[in-house]
Amino acid sequence: MKLPMSAVRCIEQWRLGFVATVTPGGRPNLSPKGTFIVVDRETVAFGEIRSPQTVANLTVNPELEINFVDQFVRKGVRIRGHAVFVRRGAAQFEALFPEFEALWGELAKRINLIVKVPVDEVRPLTTPPYDDGATEEEMIALYKKRFAEMYP
Repeated sequence: MKLPMSAVRCIEQWRLGFVATVTPGGRPNLSPKGTFIVVDRETVAFGEIRSPQTVANLTVNPELEINFVDQFVRKGVRIRGHAVFVRRGAAQFEALFPEFEALWGELAKRINLIVKVPVDEVRPLTTPPYDDGATEEEMIALYKKRFAEMYP
C-alpha cells in the first residue's frame, strides 16, 4: 500500500514513531523509535539501537503498528505491516545505512539492525477538535503557545 504524501511529510518531519507489538505472552508493548526513514512510498524503516523487547516480540510475531503524530497540527498516520530484519553486513543494510548516517551521524554507528516495514495498511490520525471545525492553523497556534509555556 502506498503512503500518502501527508504521511511521508509527517514521518520525515518528526522521525519519531511509536511501535506497537505483542509479547510472546500476549501483552501489548509500545515503544518509541526516533530513527525512522521513508525507504519508498510503500516502506518505512527504523534503526534498532536499544530495543531488545521490540526485536524479541517481532521475532515471534512480526506484525506491528506504528503511529506518527505531528505534535502541532495533531494529525498523523497509523501504519500496519510486518517487520523484516535487515542485519549488519547484508547488502540491503549497506544500501540503507548511509541515509541513517546522514541523518544521525555518530548515533547511526550504534544501529544493530534495520527494521524494514512494508506498508500493509495506512490510516489517518486526527484529534477530536477537527470534528468540531478546528483548523490546522488554530491547532498550530494553540500548540505553539503550549510548547512555549512548557519550554520558555
